[in-house]
Amino acid sequence: MQLNIKESGEFKYIDEGKGEVLLLLHGLFGALSNWESVVEEFQKNYRVVIPMMPIYESGLDQANLDGLLNFVSRFTTHHSLKDLTLVGNSLGGHVALMYALRNPQNLKKMVLTGSSGLFENAMGGSYPKRGNYEFVKEKVAYTFYDPKVATETLVNEVFETTKSLNKCMRMISFAKSAQRNNLGKELHKIQTPTLLIWGLNDTITPPLVAHEFEHYLPSANLKFIDKCGHAPMMEHPKVFNQYLYEFLAK
Repeated sequence: MQLNIKESGEFKYIDEGKGEVLLLLHGLFGALSNWESVVEEFQKNYRVVIPMMPIYESGLDQANLDGLLNFVSRFTTHHSLKDLTLVGNSLGGHVALMYALRNPQNLKKMVLTGSSGLFENAMGGSYPKRGNYEFVKEKVAYTFYDPKVATETLVNEVFETTKSLNKCMRMISFAKSAQRNNLGKELHKIQTPTLLIWGLNDTITPPLVAHEFEHYLPSANLKFIDKCGHAPMMEHPKVFNQYLYEFLAK
């Protein structure tokens, strides 16, 4: 489907459908398009909102998790979004957890998929190499169980990003911030009902990480998807959407 990007103030975002709000947060190498299947399916019964995270536009002093948390907080205030179901993938899940710690009164439910916050092996343990297409192709494929999901369009999108020194510097800054920010000692404070949807073959945040989240989060329920990597909503959208529907219906 064609996503309609809107602009208001400092924000670019998707806003489709009406009803209870699903706020979707993409990851470090993610984009609005990562959530296409969720938007297409859930806009029928929900208001689906996706802010474009300022991964590449942030000043270097804001290229960290606190900067992203402040951005999401400003976004929800700007749009008067309340009683949210917050859905985050990878770094977006990490920001969702931090938002839940700061704004529990604003959350109804939360969904994490391939979230950082405890451990992550970002991009296979190495950072993007500028101008090296084969390296980027290999690392994008590393995100998925089935390398075919790493389409030429997706690889080219990431490659174009890594050609910029400024963008690479910001990505590295965000990745290091995520690795330093371990939430293990704070997760017990989050009482928000949480669904964990995890790829059984995730090599970036392996299944053990999902079990750790389930252990530390008081109201968490874990669902695995077989033959699936770090982005279940892209690799197995039908199963992901089914789990999400069941969780929202409870």
